[in-house]
Amino acid sequence: MRRDGRISSLAGPVTVDHAPWTGLEKRLYALICISTLFFACVTPPFQAPDENQHYVKALFLSEGGILAQRRGEMIGADLPRSAIDLHDVHFTAQTSPGVRLFHPSMLKTAWNEGKTRSDERSFADFPNVANYAPTLYLPGAIGLTIGEALGLPPLGAFYSGRIVNALFALIALAVALRLMPFGRFAMIGTALLPTFCYQNGSLSPDAVINGTGFLGLALALRAGFMGFTAKRGLAFLLLAPLLALAKGVYLPLMAAGLRRPESRRDLRPYCLLAAMAVGALAFLMWMKFSGGSQALYHIMSRKTGEMVTTAPLARQFAVILHDPLAYLHVLATSVTERAPVYAFQIVGRFGWNAILLPLLAYPLALAMLAGAVCSGAGTGLSWRQRLWWLAVAAGVALLIETAMYLTGTPLGADYIQGTQGRYFLPILPLALLALMPAAPFRGAGVLFGGSALLLLCIAAATVFDSFWVHGFVTADGMPPHHDPIRRLLLPSPRW
Repeated sequence: MRRDGRISSLAGPVTVDHAPWTGLEKRLYALICISTLFFACVTPPFQAPDENQHYVKALFLSEGGILAQRRGEMIGADLPRSAIDLHDVHFTAQTSPGVRLFHPSMLKTAWNEGKTRSDERSFADFPNVANYAPTLYLPGAIGLTIGEALGLPPLGAFYSGRIVNALFALIALAVALRLMPFGRFAMIGTALLPTFCYQNGSLSPDAVINGTGFLGLALALRAGFMGFTAKRGLAFLLLAPLLALAKGVYLPLMAAGLRRPESRRDLRPYCLLAAMAVGALAFLMWMKFSGGSQALYHIMSRKTGEMVTTAPLARQFAVILHDPLAYLHVLATSVTERAPVYAFQIVGRFGWNAILLPLLAYPLALAMLAGAVCSGAGTGLSWRQRLWWLAVAAGVALLIETAMYLTGTPLGADYIQGTQGRYFLPILPLALLALMPAAPFRGAGVLFGGSALLLLCIAAATVFDSFWVHGFVTADGMPPHHDPIRRLLLPSPRW
């Protein structure tokens, strides 16, 4: 792949011209846009994980709310009854052992009933996301406000929120790709994964998390390898707090741009560390302002199947400090047990993690990522640099697991609860970049582009079929089917 201003060394400040996008990069970005907007339109309301709670949180922000209220054991806010009915009445996220199927008449009914304006309000409970920063929901809230201003019923405003959320994610991705000094295909490969497009096409804050995560990584690499400027310094001071507020565990991703100072006047690493410190401070200030570090909620134990309550952070942290070795054992066993689930979820698992692609699609995703890696970084990278990036990626992954143990797992549990594969998507570009050769392998672009197109076509067909044609089973996990041909060729609801 031809690049202008090719990077040749990591020994000092690197000068790279603004390399224009190649034809393949443009086509793949267009494919990401089409897929994201397709999922935003085709996926029924509240069929992304916790989308019901994300919706009411964004609605709360659109009405000017910041801090949730406590009402007994509930945490939430008073919101329009017609908006709450969109989930409670028309599109409940119920689970059942049977097949669930959506029909266009459900959309028509919800649209027509939502046209009736009412001043009635009701308390919406959203404990899982109560203490999330409002910046996570700003694009969705803007979309809901636009829908309301256009006079749309709640269903129309909901889809307006989804579209604006998706557009934010796509714009952030485009800017991040523009900032990447090399290895652009590592980021494109991650963005082409069906789970990435699906989550960005929902009303989930994943659109903001993925977008700011990619921006933080790209800006850190650009400053680390192309030199620090006043504009980049200002961008760091603005972006680091946004990344920390999105998810504090992703802030260390910016350490990917750290390099040994070339001289006493080389302030790049110190400026980067200062920006990360500002981000950490913003996170702590939000935790203080919001009244605490977490809100306890009920969740079904993945070990026993019983309803359990998450642990208070301070008490769970005391458990770790009491016996760090025991926690390391919990960490190792949980990651080992859940690794196959993470792999499925990173590639493509839809709905509330109940819909799988045909099994043959998962090796296809591996081929796509291999094609991305073999497309080359466009520069030679030392083994020390690669090891540092892998260490940063592994460190962030361990932070994610530890955060879920602290805030999403029962007190003193011997397992980690709630971690999902999609949480690792912002880390994946750095891991892929660490594996990239300097120059592309012959045929890598064809493999990359062809497998990406086929994978997303299969994902689109799977989602449409599972929601609107044959239905799906809401139980979590792989359905118990025995026909190997059907397992390989059909999505999970039809196994």
